[in-house]
Amino acid sequence: MTKIIIFNKPYGVISQFSPNPPYQTLKDYIPVRDVYPAGRLDTDSEGLMILTNNGKLQAQISDPKYRKNKTYWVQVEGNPSAEQLEQLCNGVDLGDFKTGKAVVNKID
Repeated sequence: MTKIIIFNKPYGVISQFSPNPPYQTLKDYIPVRDVYPAGRLDTDSEGLMILTNNGKLQAQISDPKYRKNKTYWVQVEGNPSAEQLEQLCNGVDLGDFKTGKAVVNKID
């Protein structure tokens, strides 16, 4: 039977089950065995995560080849310029890889 958990990951929690002192991990919040996150959120972010025991579903959500759209609301310091927003729209070179193109909407 497929298990699906929707978890609101708090700020400061690592998106993994294995211990990583001094940080809290998913294991500190989710007492369910044999489920794994479909994707991840950075430690310094918060938001909904999907966890499942269904490997096929997990891959369909997290593997880039399936091209699933994901929505992120981010808070930044300052007021991003039109040029900075355009960079996000075109993908950002992070050195070892380039991010995908993003649809960016500025909200106040």
